[in-house]
Amino acid sequence: MVTTSQPNVRTARLWAPIRWIADFPRRSPARASIAVFVLAAVLFTALLRLPFAAADGVAAPWEDATFTASSAVTVTGLTSVDTGTSWSLFGHIVILLAIQTGGLGIVTVALLLTQAVTRRLGLGGRVFAQQVMGATPLGDVKRLLKIVVLTTFIIEGALCALLLPAFIVEDGWVRGPWHALFYSISAFNNAGFVLDPGGLAVYSHNVWIMGVLMVGVIAGSLGFPVYLAVIAHLWGRGRWSLHTKLTVTTTLVLFLVGAVSWGASEWNNAATIGTLNPLDRILHALFASTMMRSGGFAIVDTEQSTSTTLLLTDALMFVGGGSISTAGGIKVTTLAVLFLAIVAEARGTRDIAIFERRLPESVLRVAISVTFLGASLVLAGTVLLTLTNKAPLDHILFEVISAFATCGLSVGLSADLDPFGKFVLSALMLAGRVGPIGLAAALAVRQRTEHFTYPTDRPILG
Repeated sequence: MVTTSQPNVRTARLWAPIRWIADFPRRSPARASIAVFVLAAVLFTALLRLPFAAADGVAAPWEDATFTASSAVTVTGLTSVDTGTSWSLFGHIVILLAIQTGGLGIVTVALLLTQAVTRRLGLGGRVFAQQVMGATPLGDVKRLLKIVVLTTFIIEGALCALLLPAFIVEDGWVRGPWHALFYSISAFNNAGFVLDPGGLAVYSHNVWIMGVLMVGVIAGSLGFPVYLAVIAHLWGRGRWSLHTKLTVTTTLVLFLVGAVSWGASEWNNAATIGTLNPLDRILHALFASTMMRSGGFAIVDTEQSTSTTLLLTDALMFVGGGSISTAGGIKVTTLAVLFLAIVAEARGTRDIAIFERRLPESVLRVAISVTFLGASLVLAGTVLLTLTNKAPLDHILFEVISAFATCGLSVGLSADLDPFGKFVLSALMLAGRVGPIGLAAALAVRQRTEHFTYPTDRPILG
């Protein structure tokens, strides 16, 4: 008879929680991604709560520290206090680190740290990255991780180099380099944080700065799978993946539609661009269209926009940018799949097809699920804010969609909310960042074999 010694039993019990934590990403990638984002938000909240993180040396209130940390980690850009005047240099560095961490993806950082410690990336880690980041097949995960990091730093470095001379001219040799670094990271990560009390409006006369920021935001919103496809087939667009073609095409269409619609609705609005010359109005429209889907930068007072513009911005913010990118929203490919399904139904065709490729029915189900979850989160957030705040409904809806879509555009409501409202938007930013991604990952990998089918029946629709 073999007996187990008491010390071995105690050792096994001590190691059991560690094994459970180590195995958690493999068992539930979606929940693991939520957990690491929440933990990161908690960490940066604690750092922003330090007295020397505040400009006046007094610890910031919990609701403002939580709101700012959640906004930075989810690369949203909404602020309950003025970033430039409320936080010290240490606070600004913490915010910048939170933006960079959120932009790279907490999942990517965690996997890279695991690889650095163990000198290898196990199968469980590869499956985790594949399910959460969309890498296929498993052998490409390590390559994708390297491309994510290298692409991020290369593009941010290029943006910083392009912005450096202009910011030195604008802000001098002391503040200029710091602003170039901060805004390059904020732009590529679609964060929308600004250091100047007057926002980007103080640089609206500088076409070079505005243009570079637009390029940075667009680059960050495309998504890392697009970079992977472009790097692999730089001169062969015909060999791009369906995802890459859909992302680029839909992004271009939304950019043009947004620019024309925003320019038309604001053309005669004296509170925004109505007093500018036609060329400047067009430039403002192009800039606004770029920022409406996730960038979050603004050079006019969004609160002064027309109701038509606010409604249009709501729609574009809800869509967001590309999958596995620094942008938020339900993603442009989700919109493309829903549109293609409508076209196929209108034509009476059985299959959903585009670019000589047929989409499986499961993709449409995931797109519908992601859209419905996003709409449900927006509805829940709007209802909660209307219970405790007397702001106009269109302003509440705008702020809620901006939080869910991690866009960062604001009508000024975030700063006026009570602590409950700030916590609601903080939770919504975290949910908006990981909710649709987590749901899509969970639905994409969940397969169940059915051994029987029910008879087919059709309800009346419409």
